Amino acid sequence: MGAHVPTLVRAPAAAITSKILNLFILVIVVVLSCINMSAFGGMDADALLNFKASLTIAKSLSNWDPSVNPCSGNNGNWVGVICFQDNIWGLRLENMGLMGRIDVDPLVTLPYLRTLSVMNNTFSGPFPDLNKLSKLKSVFLSYNHFTGEIPSDAFSGMNSLKKVLLSNNEFSGKIPSSLTGLPKLMVLDLEGNKFKGQIPHFQQTSLNKLNLAYNELEGPIPASLSKMDPSSFEGNTYLCGPPLASCSTPRVRKKAPVLKIVLIVLVIVLILALIAAAVLIFHLRSKQSSASRQQQPRTTYDQVIYGNRGEHDQYRHHKVPEHRGKHGKRGEHGKLAFVRDDRDKFDLQDLLRASAEILGSATFGSSYKAVMMDGQAIVVKRYKQMNNVEREDFHEHMRRLGCLNHPNLLPLVAYYYRKEEKLLLSDFVENGCLASQLHGNHNLDQPGLDWPTRLRIVKGVVKGLAYLCKALPSLVAPHGHLKSSNVLLDESFEPLLTDYALIPVINLDHAQMLMMAYKSPEYAEQGRITKKTDIWSLGILILEILTGKFPENYMTQRHNSDADIASWVNEMIKEKRISEVFDVDMGGVGSSKGELLKLLKIGLSCCEADVERRLDLKDVVEQIEELKEGEIDEPGEYSSSVTCKGDGYSSRAV
Repeated sequence: MGAHVPTLVRAPAAAITSKILNLFILVIVVVLSCINMSAFGGMDADALLNFKASLTIAKSLSNWDPSVNPCSGNNGNWVGVICFQDNIWGLRLENMGLMGRIDVDPLVTLPYLRTLSVMNNTFSGPFPDLNKLSKLKSVFLSYNHFTGEIPSDAFSGMNSLKKVLLSNNEFSGKIPSSLTGLPKLMVLDLEGNKFKGQIPHFQQTSLNKLNLAYNELEGPIPASLSKMDPSSFEGNTYLCGPPLASCSTPRVRKKAPVLKIVLIVLVIVLILALIAAAVLIFHLRSKQSSASRQQQPRTTYDQVIYGNRGEHDQYRHHKVPEHRGKHGKRGEHGKLAFVRDDRDKFDLQDLLRASAEILGSATFGSSYKAVMMDGQAIVVKRYKQMNNVEREDFHEHMRRLGCLNHPNLLPLVAYYYRKEEKLLLSDFVENGCLASQLHGNHNLDQPGLDWPTRLRIVKGVVKGLAYLCKALPSLVAPHGHLKSSNVLLDESFEPLLTDYALIPVINLDHAQMLMMAYKSPEYAEQGRITKKTDIWSLGILILEILTGKFPENYMTQRHNSDADIASWVNEMIKEKRISEVFDVDMGGVGSSKGELLKLLKIGLSCCEADVERRLDLKDVVEQIEELKEGEIDEPGEYSSSVTCKGDGYSSRAV
């Protein structure tokens, strides 16, 4: 018995010691895990801050706060940061006024980085060393000032890369051969550079969108690219072979230098003439403004908005001088006039104190997103060309717009009146504009808009347009500026029309230059717009939605039938290439091919140059309402989201 006592006493002690040891180890593991997770979050933040520090100008990244984690789940807390499951998935730094050279080294430590977009900035210098980010799927450097030759091995090892957009830079030399070795390449856009030499052989079967237009390429087009759209190669004088003209006829080059010299001389003469005219105009205006200042000193709105801190911080640092007048006078200086009763009211001082970010500059003015103290997000659009009517008539028109109420219209919330410029306030829409879903960025690796979504968008646009025609019967073109950048998409991808009914208040000369109504065939031929002008814009929009092709009508000042998207569709139909008309981003359409063709026919009927032959809105509504979504196959692999350069604004797609 006594010999067993020590064993009975020590056994529980050993067990307890073992349990305590295991618990201690578990606590250490948990603590180390937490420290490790925090460290990884800190490492990601440090990487982004080092990247920001390498830029020359980065004011738009002011909310990159080291005390805040860049990601919370799938939400990015830092502007331009795209997150997935608490990891940095992408950077969308577009339209931010960034400047400098791209230093890739700080980003190498981001293991989940898959997409990089710095479009529409002022970056310069040589092509970045992007092959250090070997897991990237999307690269978008378009509309910057990158220069020089791209090394032939610049894309070596980037086997996950699917989309490369380098358009409208100043790249030169040969197209890098490493692009031909990317096994998953789907989209390549090199338009508007100075690439020379022959096009390399692209053997990828995945490549279905290519744009090499407006470079200095020459020689035969490789057979693997012979079925691409001819527009992919336009602007390269010495390219030949399918789908362009045959290479059998030699091209003469000797006259090219002479033509260039003549063009250069003409351009120089024109520039000198413009400079002389500008100096004269400036001199005359200086005299006028000096005289007016002596008569009546005043504070301009530009002083209120810009100050010394730049546009990005505009709403935070200035006060508007108080103008006392009659009690309750509409549109009084320093007063916001609300046209809706279902919104929380605030005054201009609240708006000036709100945090703000620039959404972009459009044809009519700049757009800003302002977040009020209560979290309400408002879009503020500034107009300087809105003096077509007198003050009281302007107020009356804004009140009419405030009375409009339809699920497919973005409501006007409030406005601010000043003779020199106006502010129009509306709700912020998270998914941005339709144009950003159809073109450009594709910086999230998600499917594009499928057929049911596109049909739903068309139906919503038609309903909104029909409501405008009924609610504003006195307006010849109730919308007047219908295009994809003026169709916003809410969280359910339901369309919201914006920038409608502005023809009465926009300065006529400005409207004639920029608004869609004045780019219609009837205005080009007869100098007038009609009740069916909005139908023509609707037709262009329908064809854009179906084809995914950016309408050149948006860019031209007057209607040009040769550049008309409807003319292109008709030409494709004549050539029996109808299957090439529809946007590949839509994916398979299954049993909906008949419905697609019906909508295509409706779009073409809306685009008839002859107003009498053009469909009536009533017929359009009836025919579109009859269309069914049908079944669809697997969607394509294009993503959605970009910098809109229209009157709408861009935002990350959800």
